[in-house]
Amino acid sequence: MSWSRRGTLLALGALGACGFRPAYAPGGGGEALRDRIAVASPETPTEFFFVGRLEERLGRADAAAYRLAYDLKLETQGFAITPDNDTQRYQIVGRLDYRLLDGATAAVLDSGRVENFTAYSAIGTTVATRASERDAYERLAVILADDLVTRLLATSGGWLT
Repeated sequence: MSWSRRGTLLALGALGACGFRPAYAPGGGGEALRDRIAVASPETPTEFFFVGRLEERLGRADAAAYRLAYDLKLETQGFAITPDNDTQRYQIVGRLDYRLLDGATAAVLDSGRVENFTAYSAIGTTVATRASERDAYERLAVILADDLVTRLLATSGGWLT
């Protein structure tokens, strides 16, 4: 057995000894969250993609142990501006404030903010620019949903019952 392989095995053994458990392993936080969080209904197309991605990752729960309330704010900023004051690229910044509530008592179990951004090009035809813009909003919604799932998995040890 090579020394690098032994080092890998030792590192994996050390992770197990310190209480590390993969999120999607049997009995892990990922499995425990599946179909247990009801997400507030979307009101905008971007929220539709956001909720769709959450339900893809966490499942859809009707009578859930937890409820997720969120406030999604998006801000479009122009950059890559030419000397003629023509914007060639836009950046969309997304800020998602969330609250995870107990389904029975409505007590706040976890809350926080995730932020991320994406961009799109405004060079080309109007149709191409609109398609790039729609795609950027959808990508940002998916990124924010994935960031939130990561946060929920990381904190679930403190509130998961």
